[in-house]
Amino acid sequence: MSAASTAPEGTTPTEPTPPNGGIRTGRNLFAAIWVGVLMGGAALITLFTVKATFLIYMGAALLVALHELDTALRKSRDIKMPAIPVALGGAAMVTCAYWAAGGAVMAAFALTLVAILIWRLFGGTKGYVNDVTAAVFAAAYLGLLGATVSAMLTPHDGGRRVLAFIIITICTDIGGYFAGITLGRSGAHKMAPAISPKKTWEGLAGSAVASIAAGTIVMPVALHGYWWQGAILGTAVVAAAVCGDLAESMIKRDLEIKDMGSLLPGHGGILDRIDSLLLSAPVAWLLLAVFLR
Repeated sequence: MSAASTAPEGTTPTEPTPPNGGIRTGRNLFAAIWVGVLMGGAALITLFTVKATFLIYMGAALLVALHELDTALRKSRDIKMPAIPVALGGAAMVTCAYWAAGGAVMAAFALTLVAILIWRLFGGTKGYVNDVTAAVFAAAYLGLLGATVSAMLTPHDGGRRVLAFIIITICTDIGGYFAGITLGRSGAHKMAPAISPKKTWEGLAGSAVASIAAGTIVMPVALHGYWWQGAILGTAVVAAAVCGDLAESMIKRDLEIKDMGSLLPGHGGILDRIDSLLLSAPVAWLLLAVFLR
């Protein structure tokens, strides 16, 4: 979500600064905390009971995110992507990554593209390229990236791997938020004002400190690895998480919308909540696979 920021997404560059020079949070912090606790609790329950049930939890989140993206594209750009083959293909990719070999994921992705091209043939020629392109993007952005979380879950310690990945990624958000509201005052150094005017280099520093600290603790405690491996993991995750947040902000800027949805009080939509997780997932999966052979 909003790593390396003085406040979460949803404000505009023209929003007035508070008279006392403070920082606008842009969201109901109390509601945001409770939503985060409930989502984290659901993840814990599924990961440490029957871990395959986490796939259902994750699949539901990805399905809602797909609906949010589809709705935003339709309303803002009149792009009507074939959402059904994207949803089915995404489910196939997430399932194959857990139950089958890596080649099955590639096959599922390729067949999803075939289904998209065929499905859209019946919608007329106008907008064909835009609709198909949006669908392919959604299949890769949600389905393929989501499949790397399934792959992370597969080993015997997969539940702990996924939990470590989630903790470290969330710490980038928490560190960025608190560094932003404490250090990101009126003289803060903006990181990407054209994309997300509330993000600052001070917030990025807070994200990095929190993520690396979380990695150095979680890696040896939960996964019996080395602290330096956790430091590398935290560094890589914070870089991917910030890019994921900026990428989703860029999408919203292009579509001229504030949030992808309004399902989660204090957060916006599901996609607003998982944007940094999506880009962090393949990075964490790869590094954990290398470190924990």
